[in-house]
Amino acid sequence: MRLVLALCLAATPALSQDAPAVPKDTDDGFSLMEEGAKLVLRGLMSEMEPALDEMGKALDEIGPKLEEFGTEVGPKLRQLVAMIDDFRNYDAPVMLPNGDILIRRNAPLVPRPALPGDPVPGPNGEIDL
Repeated sequence: MRLVLALCLAATPALSQDAPAVPKDTDDGFSLMEEGAKLVLRGLMSEMEPALDEMGKALDEIGPKLEEFGTEVGPKLRQLVAMIDDFRNYDAPVMLPNGDILIRRNAPLVPRPALPGDPVPGPNGEIDL
């Protein structure tokens, strides 16, 4: 009896070490696809790395200039956007033969009331500046 019990206990670890039964086709297929995708991505990263490094250096150089440009142009751009109001009120730009560009307003502009500090036009519509 002891011999049978010893043989049963000796055989137990060998059964637990067996790999689970997985279809070999799907396991190999997914791992091959995964490896292929990794290789493609590594290749792309190695090819793009020098270009990205150069772009980072260029952005570091141009950063202060862009910041200065924003402080100079920002207020004027806000004034322009306030004057335009809504882009749907305008037709598409038209270029004249002499190179001038016209942007016509298709919605009538509501006149604002005259303020006390506004200049008064003369008899012919002229305004002294």
